[in-house]
Amino acid sequence: MNDQILRFRGGIAMAFLPVAIFLVFCILYFVVFNAFDMTALAMGGFVALLIGALFARQYSLFWEHVMRGISSPTSISIVVILFMVGMISELIKATNVSGGFVWLAQSIGLNAGIFPFFVFLAVAAIAMSTGSSIGTFFTAFPIFYAAGIAIGADPALLAGAILSGGIFGDNLAPISDTTIISSSSQRFRSKEGVADVGGVVKQRARYALISVAIAAVLFLVLGMANAHSGNVTPDFEGATPLPLVMLIPVAIMLIVAMKTRDIFLAVTVGLILGTITGLATGLIGFSDIVGVSDGAPVGYLYSGVANMIGTVTLVISVFGIMGVLRGAGVMDMLVDRLVSGRLASTPRGAEAAIGIGISATTVLFGGVNSASMLSFGPIADELGSRVGLHPYRRANIMDCFALGLASVIPFLSAYLFIGALLTKGYEGVAPISTFELFPATIYPLVLTGVMIIAVITGWGRSFEGADGLVEKSRQTALQDA
Repeated sequence: MNDQILRFRGGIAMAFLPVAIFLVFCILYFVVFNAFDMTALAMGGFVALLIGALFARQYSLFWEHVMRGISSPTSISIVVILFMVGMISELIKATNVSGGFVWLAQSIGLNAGIFPFFVFLAVAAIAMSTGSSIGTFFTAFPIFYAAGIAIGADPALLAGAILSGGIFGDNLAPISDTTIISSSSQRFRSKEGVADVGGVVKQRARYALISVAIAAVLFLVLGMANAHSGNVTPDFEGATPLPLVMLIPVAIMLIVAMKTRDIFLAVTVGLILGTITGLATGLIGFSDIVGVSDGAPVGYLYSGVANMIGTVTLVISVFGIMGVLRGAGVMDMLVDRLVSGRLASTPRGAEAAIGIGISATTVLFGGVNSASMLSFGPIADELGSRVGLHPYRRANIMDCFALGLASVIPFLSAYLFIGALLTKGYEGVAPISTFELFPATIYPLVLTGVMIIAVITGWGRSFEGADGLVEKSRQTALQDA
């Protein structure tokens, strides 16, 4: 491929046309149509590229840069990993882990005041297991929201607990798309490769676990204060503790991911142990693994790949758009301007710039943090590396701010739109608006506060040393590297 600068009729500003068109599709589907579909967003990205190409001075050069963006090592890594983790996610769903948590709630005898606290922790565990916040929402709302309003829990707080638990799982799970994207977008400078998921998650845990502890206390206090009745326990006929045994292979998978820093090995271990556990306990049969029904393929291995296609096509379209921006020199221009400013001249300033930049990008993308991190990731990579920040630190600053306040802006948040949508249809309870959900979605708000403190104080800040080692001192890292 040639390295000519991509030029547009109308100047460099026209390089942003595909981005603008893509954002229009985000707003159209999330705000106007209330349709939360990654494939639809990917379609918007491809349409944006088709239109943008018409304004390029060299049409064929435009598509060369699109292909360069799509075929980048980062893009390919993300695509392959997403397909792998999709299978483990579907395995957990197939074994009905959420039903096990319902049994646990019944066994403990939870009342309306404590129920939001329990739901937050239960949904967080489920989302950690599946690596999917949105998938968890569609599973959790029919079970936990229905039970909570039946016993008198505060509806807005209950919905906020489900959303918060899902966002926590997305934030910390090694198999979540956001964790994979934030890690894979940050390159080492002292060796080949990108930040490994295990190392990123291990360092991210300090921020996520403190945030989840604070949020849990707030859900408990606010739940007790706002419960409409306090002595009724949810009752779901047929609830059983057996699915909770699947948390064992999930825990082993998480340990392997953090110890070996190899997501492929972790997923392999999780799939093997999870399948053996599911078969041994009767939670799944062989037909649930792979099979055919009415001539159509079924099983969690198939559905795990199939259900990731929408996200993968979104990745491909966004990386194509990023290839255009890079080819036009926009990415280098943005990084140079940020770096030349006073804010990004120090590690603390660079972290602040990354936090502000990814927050603004996430808001523009309607809270779709996977798309925002795909777009802003290369900028965070360049910005942080110029002051020596370790890829783990860059990935964590970006991911935590993307999953924080910016992801729950009431008038432009996919998470809150989904939450509001899933509170409809319950007799005797009005649907919850996004503005009511915003203060009740506690975890991302607490996470933002924790990350602001981390940036200001330097808590957890690390630098890249020789061979990608984590160094606490910038001077030591620079000398070693």
